[in-house]
Amino acid sequence: MRKNFKGFVERNKWLKAVPNTLTVCNSLCGFLAIVNTLQVYNKHTKPEYVFIVSSIMILGAMIFDALDGFAARIFNAASLKGIQMDSLADMVTFGVAPAVLVCVMAHKYSLTIYGYPMAWAFCAVYLAGAAHRLARYNVSTMIEKKSSHGFTGLPTPGGAAAICSLVFLFCSNKIDPHHQYVRILPFYSCILGLLFVSNIKYAHFAKWLPTVKRNKFRMVLVILILIIILLRPSVGVAVVVNGYVIIHILMGAFRTLKFAVVKRS
Repeated sequence: MRKNFKGFVERNKWLKAVPNTLTVCNSLCGFLAIVNTLQVYNKHTKPEYVFIVSSIMILGAMIFDALDGFAARIFNAASLKGIQMDSLADMVTFGVAPAVLVCVMAHKYSLTIYGYPMAWAFCAVYLAGAAHRLARYNVSTMIEKKSSHGFTGLPTPGGAAAICSLVFLFCSNKIDPHHQYVRILPFYSCILGLLFVSNIKYAHFAKWLPTVKRNKFRMVLVILILIIILLRPSVGVAVVVNGYVIIHILMGAFRTLKFAVVKRS
């Protein structure tokens, strides 16, 4: 059956273009999210709806981001050009679009107590971190064997998901824009930007999921996550995504502390 599929792919050369087409769809989602976010300055629009739609566009782009790599493998279409295109698309969708989203929210709602310039600076750190993270990834794929265990530094889709899940949570539940939890969003974006360039190890979710069957604790954890998401989607997604970000920081700190103790003894 595998030989028949390979033969089918060889006979239909257009299938080789599928991965890059999906990558372009990823970047288009990011572009549309940016354009949509700017509609908040139209006096006939409701800001919270604009921000929700932009968040959904960025989160939706992650489907294309996952599918392009999958398509490249099954159609045997992996290439250096595809790697570069994927990172450029990620820069637009998971770098620029979330930074613009937070920046516009900060301007519209006056989120930071230090003024808009500080919010802009926080978002600039996020953007710079995303660019560095993607450049580092591109270089590592060319000079090193790709790690099958996970990522070094927070993946850019993870950072974008952390921002968008919180924006979706705040706006869908109509939380006061001046609430202290909303006001930390620009600063949190800055932290995410620093995590992009950190050496903290992050698990690859697609590779972690198949191990659930062999671990009862992980199975219970996944069931609890699904229940929370089904009961309160906006809360569940925000908890899961930001939990992913924070838990790996704690695990990294624990490993560093453990190593220091062992080294002293």
